[in-house]
Amino acid sequence: MSLRPTKPAEGRRRVIVEELSPQVDGGRYPVKRTIGDSITVSAAFFADGHDHVAGRLLFRHESDRRWRFAPMTALGNDLYSASFVADKPGTWRFTVQAWIDHVDTWFSDLRKRIDGQPDPLHPDAVATPQNIPLALRSGALLLEETAARAKGGDAKLLQQVVLSLNWLAEQDAPRYDFPLAPEIAEIAAQYPDLSFATRYDQELEIWVDRERARFSSWYELFPRSASPVPLQHGTLADVQALLPSVAAMGFDVLYLPPIHPIGKAFRKGPNNNVAAEDGDEGSPWAIGAADGGHTSVHAKLGSLADLKKLATACAGYKIDLAMDIAFQCSPDHPWVKQHPEWFILRPDGSIQYAENPPKKYQDIYPLNFESADWRSLWEELLTVFQFWVKQGVTIFRVDNPHTKALPFWQWVIGQVHRDHPEAIFLAEAFTRPHVMYSLAKAGFTQSYTYFTWRTGSAELRQYLEEITQPPVSDFFRPNFWPNTPDILHGSLQTGGRPMFMQRVILAATLTANYGIYGPAFELGEHEPMKPGSEEYRNSEKYEIRAWDRESPASLTPLITKLNAIRRANPALQANERLVFHTVDNPNLLCYSKSTADHSNTILVAINLDPAQEQGGWIDLDLRALAIPANQNFEVEDLLSGTTYTWHDRSNYVALRPAVMPAHVFRLTTQS
Repeated sequence: MSLRPTKPAEGRRRVIVEELSPQVDGGRYPVKRTIGDSITVSAAFFADGHDHVAGRLLFRHESDRRWRFAPMTALGNDLYSASFVADKPGTWRFTVQAWIDHVDTWFSDLRKRIDGQPDPLHPDAVATPQNIPLALRSGALLLEETAARAKGGDAKLLQQVVLSLNWLAEQDAPRYDFPLAPEIAEIAAQYPDLSFATRYDQELEIWVDRERARFSSWYELFPRSASPVPLQHGTLADVQALLPSVAAMGFDVLYLPPIHPIGKAFRKGPNNNVAAEDGDEGSPWAIGAADGGHTSVHAKLGSLADLKKLATACAGYKIDLAMDIAFQCSPDHPWVKQHPEWFILRPDGSIQYAENPPKKYQDIYPLNFESADWRSLWEELLTVFQFWVKQGVTIFRVDNPHTKALPFWQWVIGQVHRDHPEAIFLAEAFTRPHVMYSLAKAGFTQSYTYFTWRTGSAELRQYLEEITQPPVSDFFRPNFWPNTPDILHGSLQTGGRPMFMQRVILAATLTANYGIYGPAFELGEHEPMKPGSEEYRNSEKYEIRAWDRESPASLTPLITKLNAIRRANPALQANERLVFHTVDNPNLLCYSKSTADHSNTILVAINLDPAQEQGGWIDLDLRALAIPANQNFEVEDLLSGTTYTWHDRSNYVALRPAVMPAHVFRLTTQS
């Protein structure tokens, strides 16, 4: 069956508006930006014939009662753009309006007519009569209509111009000069005739986050291993005592794995042993016991009051407190008895525990998002987020969100953001790209990535160019983690200290958001459960660990320096202007980041081989660096403090991984 076009309600709207950008999936999801960002909107608009068209961007914050406007500037080929600054967090809406600009068309036409008059220096030249008096009267009518829409002094000035044009027309002079100053056109453009303006058929949304969404440095630790007494169960007060050292390292997000009561049924022992012994603490992700569930604090960690004290202390250091939200339950969780309908029942009447064959997780019951009582389930899970926000938690790292219903995340994050636009959500979803991206579109502020498994120069470059450029960057913010409690990549198992240095430098400089699981990372924890496994031996997920935080072998000095470099250089605090530079050695990777005005540029050259010195020639993209060709310029290595003079495109580097696998250069001067 064909779709027959119908007669429009107003057929005099001649302008077509299309290709409005940015948008995600045709406007189904909001575009993501950060407070203070200059948001550039572009669109194509055009009409029949030779009349000029004009347009304006309409934008407003959800709290604004009226639209704000910005005139759109021609880019060529019927494309136009305008920008505005998002000065508040929350939801912004925008669209575009375009119209036939009869006044500007007349201005252009009049200039052509006057330029086409007979040339007094060549009286014999053939010239077409231009009937300029009639054109002047036509303009007077248009500007009279414009004056009626204008205000104050503008209206009076336009009325004077109308009188002047009519007077000139009455003179019927043999020759005319162009009678209007440029500012008249500028004033008239402020009062367009919108009677037949076309408005884009959608209002698109932008979700604007606070700055921490764009730029953050995360530090993860297990509170139960925070005690200064080796192997004594740590507390939230012990974590608070560690805040000065976390702050001194330069981290601005402190992330805690689940702090809730841990179930006893099917409790796991060390190294994921299915048979726990007396005194084994179990996995913090087996949430729930007789003394509470997702809104309770494990008694050995302290009280809810201790959590509030920790949140307040974090704020004093300008550190956000992040909490792990894992929507799963131990068999002892109160929800199991109160709401068995929220779980999957097996044919024998027992509740289905978590499985990923051949792996079995008998200590965890997954929630059933196809439950007949799904509405009550959703509401209860919302209260979990709301509860912790009230306690001072500002960021949520969500465990395995890809194993829960995707529509749920769009709803629950929207509900939290309605009252708490400052809340940040990190998706721990090492899953397929479409699912990972769908979670970001649904509202997750940041996302774990495949960085952990990208180790070669070509694959790193390909992946970064995908996730830091539109259309992906309009909704997806990467957060790079070289390790997590779940993932000890093979490169860290075999690459020694140089590999740990390499990976943290990459994570901290390739993207604006990164994190480490410590103290395992800075102390070089590298033993796997077994060959080929990415699980740690003696994993902190199943037992208390004693960490020598004062070890002279710690990477703390390097990490501290990297975080200081990140804070001091705005180029590293965003992802938009990441550029890769060609190197003739595949073991080397070179890339740069710059601010929009190039007042700050960081250039990184890194050796990806943890065992051997590697050298090579870098072919710099001078245009991306805003450096004129064939000139000298200085680069300061912020890791060593050494300054070098480089020249033009080709420059040589050699890096010994055991000493320092990278240069992190700041372009300092040009001469």
